[in-house]
Amino acid sequence: VTGEAPEDGADAPRAKASLPDLREAYRAASQVYEKVGVGADLRAEQARAESDESAARAELDRLSNKVRTRAAQLLESPDGSDGPSRQAAAARAEELVQLLETRMSSASEQLGRLRGEAERHAPEDGDAHTELPGELVPRDAEHAQTLLRTATAELASRTEALAEAREAHAGLLDAHRAAEDAAGGFDEIAAMLRDLMREHPTEEEREEPEPYADTLEEARRSAAEARRSLRGCAADLSAAEAAVREASDVLVRHANSTRYEQVRTPARQQIRELPASALPEHAAKWAQAFAPRLRVLTDELAQLERNRDSIVDRLRGLVESALATLRSAQRLSRLPEGLGEWSGQEFLRIRFEEPDQATLTERLGEVVDEATRAAVKKNSDLRRDGMSLLLRGVAAALQPKGVAVEILKPDAVLRAERVPVGQMGDVFSGGQLLTAAIALYCTMAALRSNDRGRDRHRHAGTLFLDNPIGRANATYLLELQRAVSDALGVQLLYTTGLFDTTALAEFPLVIRLRNDADLRAGLKYISVEEHLRPGLPQPAPAGDGEGETVHSEITATRMFRRPAQSPA
Repeated sequence: VTGEAPEDGADAPRAKASLPDLREAYRAASQVYEKVGVGADLRAEQARAESDESAARAELDRLSNKVRTRAAQLLESPDGSDGPSRQAAAARAEELVQLLETRMSSASEQLGRLRGEAERHAPEDGDAHTELPGELVPRDAEHAQTLLRTATAELASRTEALAEAREAHAGLLDAHRAAEDAAGGFDEIAAMLRDLMREHPTEEEREEPEPYADTLEEARRSAAEARRSLRGCAADLSAAEAAVREASDVLVRHANSTRYEQVRTPARQQIRELPASALPEHAAKWAQAFAPRLRVLTDELAQLERNRDSIVDRLRGLVESALATLRSAQRLSRLPEGLGEWSGQEFLRIRFEEPDQATLTERLGEVVDEATRAAVKKNSDLRRDGMSLLLRGVAAALQPKGVAVEILKPDAVLRAERVPVGQMGDVFSGGQLLTAAIALYCTMAALRSNDRGRDRHRHAGTLFLDNPIGRANATYLLELQRAVSDALGVQLLYTTGLFDTTALAEFPLVIRLRNDADLRAGLKYISVEEHLRPGLPQPAPAGDGEGETVHSEITATRMFRRPAQSPA
């Protein structure tokens, strides 16, 4: 068994077709050969094979000759050439059997259904349901099918026509009901609109109504809009009538006011005597008559407004100058060096918020208006002089916070402690109050000198003090007073009747005065009594060969020459 094809070409397909069988037989023979060594197993397998062969032969003997002949034919066909082909053919045969059984079952079911339908459509009495005319009696089954199709088509057309007729009838019924509802709705809307009218026209005045083109819903919307518009117009009319009545009352009250008792025009008398309901009829004539006078009064008021703006503008300039003076006072109160923590500090600190131009103009306008109203009123105690008006303008400009002024508190160590001016009486001692007052005066004197264009001039004036040592005899207070006055260019002249050597030692020159009485004239004269030299500074001792020792020197001489005035 080699599997080679024979030379004869006719037997070549058979040899090729049996090649798998030969391979399978070869494998079986190999397995049998391998089992030869085991005698008992081989004999048992042989017994089983013989038993299977006997069973297969008995089953083959039970088959008929027709089946054997058909089996032989199938084995000779291509489908029976080998095992896989036979299995595939058997599977196809099974599928065909199942398909035929399914078709047979469907045909049996359809046959039963058709028999039941024929029995159901069969007439109860007689052989036919109705008698047909001669031309509709079918000659055969094909003719019967043709007549049936014709009758079915005619029945469908008649059924469709009947449905359309029924739909048209239902539409006409709906349209009839809608027309009746619309007519009722239109009647209701018309009655409601007639009720809203204040004045109903008579039968002769009524016009023939025109048909309404839109639907009932549109008519209802239009009627609702008309009702809303009518209610709005009625409300506007009521408001206008109320406004007219109120204006009439205001006009009457205006005419009866005591401010116009001196007015003797006929219109005022008519307004006072006529009823309020009759005033609107004469309003146009009065307006025409008062128009020229109104123009004159308007021009006068415009002139007054221009004058007021000019006054406000002038007052604004003065207020701004006053605010600039406050800022200059703080700047000029700067202390000199050599005062500890006070060195370079501003003795006064003035804080305020400057308003913008629009706000300042508005506030100053209120000040001017208040002064004007006070001038018209009787028994008014509001002062209207220039300084009072300027002070009220500055106070109005600094609203609502105003101005905050703080001052340095004089003490022995000169701490930079500031106290509001409102608390000076509670916090400062008598000497501290006097020192603060002297510093404030020096600041004001320097400010006045600065305003006069003499800011570079060191001499800002002279201040005579009546016995300040009685209250401020502390050394640090006297030093502070002299330092502030020297920085601001103010000359201080102290007068005292006390002989306090500690306090007097702080001054470079002390002049003692006495009162000389003239008994005959009854007058008193002040004259110099003597110089107190202990308070004078001592010169340095002279060295050998440097000349005589100087015992004293004059330092109290002061000379001030007024500048010569330039010829005009």
